[in-house]
Amino acid sequence: MAVVKGTELAKHNDRKSCWLVIHGEVWDTTKFLEQHPGGANLILKLAGKDASDEYDLFHDAELVRETLGSDARMGTIDVSTIPIMMDGKPELVLEAKKSPPLSSMISVNDFENVAEKISMKGNAKAYQKILLRGRILRKVRRVDCSTTILGYPSALPIYTSPVGLAKLVHPSGECAIAAAAGKEGCIQVVNTVSSMPIEEIMDARISKDQVIFWQLYADKDLKKSKAFIERVERAGVAAIWLTVDSPVVGNQKMEEVVETTQSVGIAKANTGFINADLDWDMIDWLRKSTKLPIVIKGIQTVEDAVSAFHHKVDGIVLSNHGGRSQDTAQPPLLTLLEIDRYAPQILGKHMQVFVDGGIRRGTDIIKALALGANAVGIGRPVLYSMSGGYGEYGIRRMIQILRNELQTNMAFIGASNVRELERNMVNTSKLEKDMVGSVKL
Repeated sequence: MAVVKGTELAKHNDRKSCWLVIHGEVWDTTKFLEQHPGGANLILKLAGKDASDEYDLFHDAELVRETLGSDARMGTIDVSTIPIMMDGKPELVLEAKKSPPLSSMISVNDFENVAEKISMKGNAKAYQKILLRGRILRKVRRVDCSTTILGYPSALPIYTSPVGLAKLVHPSGECAIAAAAGKEGCIQVVNTVSSMPIEEIMDARISKDQVIFWQLYADKDLKKSKAFIERVERAGVAAIWLTVDSPVVGNQKMEEVVETTQSVGIAKANTGFINADLDWDMIDWLRKSTKLPIVIKGIQTVEDAVSAFHHKVDGIVLSNHGGRSQDTAQPPLLTLLEIDRYAPQILGKHMQVFVDGGIRRGTDIIKALALGANAVGIGRPVLYSMSGGYGEYGIRRMIQILRNELQTNMAFIGASNVRELERNMVNTSKLEKDMVGSVKL
C-alpha cells in the first residue's frame, strides 16, 4: 500500500476530490460525500486534513472501513508531514471551568446545572402533578430496592437508558456507563449509535455476569440490522430493545441553537439510516432474527401498549424520546396513567412496562412503580453526571443519590420492598386532568 505525503493529501480538499486521514490511513470520501447522513459539509470541513479526533467523537474505529470499502483506502501517512492549514478563522476557545467536587452533588439536578443544559421540562413536570399518600405503622427498618428486569436481577428498579455518543461528554463514553452500572448493580441499555463498539463496552463490565441490553434502530436495509443483531448476540447482550418513536429525525432544538463543529448535524449524521417504513410485522421479523427477549421502546398511547401486549413482546418502554423528537408529545408518565385507567389488565402480566423520561428524584421512581411500572430509565442524568470530567464516578454518585432518595421515601410511604408500592399510595387527580377523555381499544 502506498505511503501518501502530507502535501499530496492537502491537494484533495474539495468536492472534486476529498481525502482525509483517520488514524494514519488516507481515505477517499469523494463518492461518499452526498451519501453522508449528516451532509457533505461535515466531511468537507476536514478535507485534506487529519480527521481522526472528530471521527472518534461519533464513530467506532471499524465504521469507515465497513462504509467506504477497501477500494477507498488510498494508503498510509505520517501525520507529522501534514501541513498545518490556516484558514484565517479563529477557533472558538471556551475557558475551562473547574467542576464542583462530587461530594457537593446532593441531587440529580445538580449534575444538570453543571452540564449547562436546558432540559425538556414536560416529562419531569408530570411527576410534580402526582402526590404521595404515605401509609403508617408499617415495618420499614429494612428497605429492599431490588427487582428483576426481563428476568435479570437489578439492585434498583433503574436502568441506564440507551444514550448515544457518550464520548461527546467524556472520553470513556459508554464504557464509563458500563463500569458505573456494574458497580452499582444496575443494567445498561446500549444505543445503536453508541460512540464505542459493543465489544469494548462489554469488556468494560465488572464481570462477565453483568447484564447489558442493546437498543436497535432498524436500518433501511434490514440485512444490516440482522448482521448487527448477530454481532451483539456474539458479544453477549441479553435483550433487544427496538426503538420506534423516532422514524424520522426531529428538530433537535438544542443542537440547532448551539452550532459548533461537534453539534451541527449530529442527529442526522448518526440516525439518517433509520427505517421509517416499519409496522407491527417488524415484531415477527425480530422473532425470526433473534431468540433474545424483545422490548419495544417508544410507546406513547394506551392503544399501542395494548397492541404490543397482544403481540406478546417481553416489555415496552413508555417514552417520547426525551421530548427531542415530536414537540408537545405527551409525557410517558401520562401514558402510564392512561394504561392504569383504560387497560389495567395488561399490567403485571407477561409484558413488563418501563418508563423513560423525566426521572430526577427517588420519589419519581416511586410514583411510576406505584402506577404499575416495573422499572424506570435514566438517560439525560447519565450524560449530565459524567460531564464536567466526572466520568464513571459521576454516574455512580448520581445513582447513589437516587438509591438513597428511593430508600428513604419508600420508608416514608410505608413500603419495605418495591412489590409493596401500590396504586393507592399516589394521588393522581391533578395529572388526570391532562389525560385523554376516552380511547378506542
